[in-house]
Amino acid sequence: MTIFLFLLAGLAEIGGGYLIWLWLREGRSGLFGLSGGIILALYGVIATFQTFPSFGRVYAAYGGVFIILSILWGWGIDKKTPDFYDWLGAAICLAGASIILFAPRN
Repeated sequence: MTIFLFLLAGLAEIGGGYLIWLWLREGRSGLFGLSGGIILALYGVIATFQTFPSFGRVYAAYGGVFIILSILWGWGIDKKTPDFYDWLGAAICLAGASIILFAPRN
């Protein structure tokens, strides 16, 4: 469930931001902006369903997931093929996010 919520929140944040981008940067209808704002608000709600007790750690770990999803979004939607350094940086971030979330603590 943890990974599913991270993925769902990430898609909501990236998708909502993308709709606002289309509205403001590419002249699409205001409905794109409104939809993007609603989806971004849903992102904030989705993230609260995580069972981890620390807000800061959840959002820090989510950052690693967000980076990978952003690279995949750019590849699939914007047709920008990631290179070796994109994947290396994303892997390092995901490793760091995993340490933040799953490291044994007292």
